[in-house]
Amino acid sequence: MADLPPPSLRLNLDEGALAANWRALDALSGAARAGAAVKADGYGLGAARVARALKAAGAQDFFVAHWSEAAELEGAIDMRRLSVLHGPLRAEDAAFARALGVRPVINSVPQARRWLESGGGPCDLMVDTGINRLGLAPADLGDPAVAALEIDVLMSHLASADEDSALNALQLDRFRAACAAVPARRHSLANSAGIALGADYAFDLTRPGLALYGGVPRAELAGRIRQVARPQAAIIQVRMLSPGESVGYNATFTADRPLRAGVVSLGYADGFLRCRGQGALHHRGGALPLLGKVSMDMVVVDLSAAPQAGEGDWLDVPFDLPGAASACGLSQYELLTTLGRRLRA
Repeated sequence: MADLPPPSLRLNLDEGALAANWRALDALSGAARAGAAVKADGYGLGAARVARALKAAGAQDFFVAHWSEAAELEGAIDMRRLSVLHGPLRAEDAAFARALGVRPVINSVPQARRWLESGGGPCDLMVDTGINRLGLAPADLGDPAVAALEIDVLMSHLASADEDSALNALQLDRFRAACAAVPARRHSLANSAGIALGADYAFDLTRPGLALYGGVPRAELAGRIRQVARPQAAIIQVRMLSPGESVGYNATFTADRPLRAGVVSLGYADGFLRCRGQGALHHRGGALPLLGKVSMDMVVVDLSAAPQAGEGDWLDVPFDLPGAASACGLSQYELLTTLGRRLRA
């Protein structure tokens, strides 16, 4: 096969900022140790790459959701320190966990039995304390199958840690009761936002995700978390618009003057969704407004403020997560995890 030519999309990943974010969250975790959620392909940034960088920074415990995500990390981290949050739904899942050496997170009594029937061994246990997603109900913690588990991490997940909600304290109380009821080597409750709630929520292990990658879920983290991802897209054509000419699908923009426009290699297939269509890309710090609708593979920008910009030049895609989320209405999580794979070509 011929050598692949240079791409017209790229994602600059600041591994120094990623490491600094983990260290900041680890410090904020107090006596607890910070792990790292690397599910959803490392929150859209490439799971193996971010896992290696986080391991180098000091992270030891990692979390994914799917079994396929675990397989992608083989060789990047110590698989014995990887937990798969969705747990063993089938006997094949338990066999796969055993073959790979990872820890399944047990979410129900049937999953506990399934893991024991496969031979047992170290696992994690999720207890539901109020989010009503995965996890055992507190009433099930006394089941004999649960008592027979070799539990490394007993965990739960906060529903409203990004808000000053009474549910936070209620979940904390319920989790403390679960910790008293079930023997486990370590305990874990706080996600990124939960870390900002203080030492009471930290226990032995915290599980940051969003904040590792530049997200700021609570004001207490502002100024401590650095931007990690900086997408860029190239201008692939420059064209002149005459007054009265329209741009893109449904002709939602019509030029009212002669206009120099740039067609940019970026679209909603790359995670640049149509809700961002009222914004701008940037060239050397200057804003270039978008013209017309975002399409699958392209956007068009007004180059009036950048007369020197031409075909092949790179434009910056605004990706300060709190600011970008506020501008377009997407959550910071959505901005990250909808990034298309073409940005990492």
